[in-house]
Amino acid sequence: MTQRFPASVRGLGLIVANCIPLVGVTVWGWDLWLLLVVYTAEAACSVLIAATKALFAKQGSPGRPGQHEPLHELREKRGGFKIYSDWPPIYPRNIPFALMVLGVWFGFIGPISLVYLLTLGPTIQLSVGLIVSIVALVLSQVEEFVVEYIGTDEYRDVSAQELIRTPAQLTLVLLFIGFLTLGGSRAGRMTLLTGLVVGKTLSSLYRFYADHIGGSSLSVDLDLSDDLPESEPPPELTMPEEPVEASVTVDKRSVLLGSLSAVGFALTSWFTVLTVAAFVIALQIGNPVWIGLLSVVVLCIVGVRILSFYLRYGTIEYQRRGEFLVAYDRLLESPQWIAKVGPRTDFSVINAIVDRLRSTGRLRIAGVDSVNQGSVQFGPLSDLDGAIETLDLPVYQTDRPDRDPTIIAAAGGLLLFFLAVPAGLFLAPGVDSGTAYASLVVIGPFAVVHAGILLYVALSRI
Repeated sequence: MTQRFPASVRGLGLIVANCIPLVGVTVWGWDLWLLLVVYTAEAACSVLIAATKALFAKQGSPGRPGQHEPLHELREKRGGFKIYSDWPPIYPRNIPFALMVLGVWFGFIGPISLVYLLTLGPTIQLSVGLIVSIVALVLSQVEEFVVEYIGTDEYRDVSAQELIRTPAQLTLVLLFIGFLTLGGSRAGRMTLLTGLVVGKTLSSLYRFYADHIGGSSLSVDLDLSDDLPESEPPPELTMPEEPVEASVTVDKRSVLLGSLSAVGFALTSWFTVLTVAAFVIALQIGNPVWIGLLSVVVLCIVGVRILSFYLRYGTIEYQRRGEFLVAYDRLLESPQWIAKVGPRTDFSVINAIVDRLRSTGRLRIAGVDSVNQGSVQFGPLSDLDGAIETLDLPVYQTDRPDRDPTIIAAAGGLLLFFLAVPAGLFLAPGVDSGTAYASLVVIGPFAVVHAGILLYVALSRI
């Protein structure tokens, strides 16, 4: 698949890449701050590569039970798609773990490192040596990804702990160097700097040997993965031998409209809350650069949530094959679940808000063995009764709860009350705009949760 150099040649290249900072220390006069810049760039690259590796991992990736996870709806997705014919497929089920890896570093560790460099460190002058050192370290990791991870099929049995080992070790190096920079100029002596570079080089060589040549000889392994369990991917399903007798597709517009609920759930994540709070503060300050940057971030969050929800539900075709009903993903070309249909199959109507607004319909099928939760969604469909007839399903009742003006009025009145409180802060003559924005940042998340519940209650009986 990929031309592979001997291990000795690749090890020598790794030594050269890691020894360029040694030249910087001994010849170019680098200090701890320049080493911190170099290793911060390498750590950021290692996180990007670890997240990319996770997308290709055939064994799946661990979830975080009981905790909110980005794009969690993709966890049960089966199948993958290829971006290059000679490479393995990307599995959408691994996207949540990849985003979690990126979020921890670029949402917390990276910004802290950047603020630390900009506020406490001296002005960094870019030089040819600095750029060459960063590029060499980055290329060594890219080479390992292409030649070893992809070229030797490591993606088939790699674990999550192995994926995040390199970023974890480099983050420890950053923390150690950052601690030393607090000691002032005495901490920047030649012996200390040389020892740091040599120690980091030996660590990289040992990691290369343990991963690609021989097993680890240490009894204590570095594990900063929060004891994440190894996980198996959803088992691949075998399509029934019967041919397709009939098929229907989901209503794409209803799926897109339903994705707004996923956008609403995104507002409950700490990253989104902090981003929106920063956006409100930027509006108050009136800084156009931050307003534009944070607007792009918010739009990306919304776009990713919509795309994820559509990938989960919008590419499904329901096929009747003999006594089986198959949910087939046309994009990934893989069955998502298979349900045996008979007189005892448990169907129930889902009272979805989108269906009430668009006159579409969907059902819930219980007792499906091919999914972990035991029940699956059938729909949304533009003509639910017609789909039931086309697929010959034993469903005899598709009515939803009747419209209830009393519930709508009560929930709507309470909703207006919750919205009137923040609106009153901006309209009240005795409250300045700064206090209003600060109050909005504090009470906004709580108001959004309550307003969302009331809106759901009102629309569910519209």
